[in-house]
Amino acid sequence: MGDSEPLKVEVTGEIADVPAAQWDACANPDPSTYNPFVSHAFLKALEDSGSVRAETGWAPRHLLLRDRAGALLGAMPLYLKGHSMGEYVFDYAWADAYERAGGEYYPKLQSSVPFTPVTGRRLLTPDGAPGWRGEALLNAAVELTSKNGLSSLHLTFLPEEEWHLGARLGLLQRTGQQFHWLNAGYQSFDDFLGALASRKRKAVRKERREAVSAGIEIEWLIGSDITEAHWDDFFAFYIDTSNRKWGRPYLNRAFFSRVHEAMPESVALCMARRGGRYIAGALNFIGGDALYGRYWGAIEHHPFLHFEVCYYQAIELAVARGLARVEAGAQGEHKLARGYVPQTTYSLHYLAHPGLAEAVERFLEREREMVAQDNEILAEATPFRRRDPGQGGA
Repeated sequence: MGDSEPLKVEVTGEIADVPAAQWDACANPDPSTYNPFVSHAFLKALEDSGSVRAETGWAPRHLLLRDRAGALLGAMPLYLKGHSMGEYVFDYAWADAYERAGGEYYPKLQSSVPFTPVTGRRLLTPDGAPGWRGEALLNAAVELTSKNGLSSLHLTFLPEEEWHLGARLGLLQRTGQQFHWLNAGYQSFDDFLGALASRKRKAVRKERREAVSAGIEIEWLIGSDITEAHWDDFFAFYIDTSNRKWGRPYLNRAFFSRVHEAMPESVALCMARRGGRYIAGALNFIGGDALYGRYWGAIEHHPFLHFEVCYYQAIELAVARGLARVEAGAQGEHKLARGYVPQTTYSLHYLAHPGLAEAVERFLEREREMVAQDNEILAEATPFRRRDPGQGGA
């Protein structure tokens, strides 16, 4: 360990207990790679709105690593989970096996950003590298799991560097797949189209025309452009889509107002209007080097409007702002034809029961091979007429 060996690890049930400047110095030490989802403002908006609390199955248990003088050396966003919803890395089969064997899988510990399948650091340190501080945080999380008699610990959507560190400490490794758009130095959307095969280029142009053919107008609202009336409209879209896809929404109306108030310049709404009223929209967050598409909703169905608002408009904004990539959420091979390429996602898992851990480890070995093979195959099926720099697979 370093010279400032920590005196203790603390657990807090509210991120408000940590001064924002101290948390953010660990969460986002480099503005060029700023990740809005691990920021104090975003996590606090989740808690202050009541979207994240014990009653919703996400009880905060954030880990804090301090030196002898009490200075914050590292942190881990951590939650005591009463279910596996809102995680996007599925362990329902593990829970079923555990409970059929007579154990109680829930509660468990989860290091992630609630309802947010976006890769980001989970071992938050001021120098941006896990190092010995990251190792201390991981060991503390495992110890917390064991001391409290919990079934498991899960760290999801973390960077590859943290994934390898966890493996060295004995945690189980899992991979998954997402589709991201990667900016190969494009100066315009037409530049991007020029990189596509002719047939694919024509298909994208056709989709964009048809998406707005019913007299639909597209509007970007960023920062102070967004009003409470806009949030009312967007929340109606969000509720409608959430009820149809998941059965109930994860976020309440208060969250959107609170997160906008706390970090306005990170929030971007792409809204579709027809006949003088908004009919659909997508919520995005702007990071230091990426645009993150988060939620989409609509109260009218129009062919290809989802692709236009969520994928093509996101590419245009990313190009305009010089961002390196667009992360458009979990899963979705349909994104491939629209220029989004396969990328590997990473998670770590600690299972307290040795028998279950052994069985899961064998499963994960096969799963990792399948994910790698699938990514290789899909990377060869991209719509690009040539392999642009950065447009390969994971």
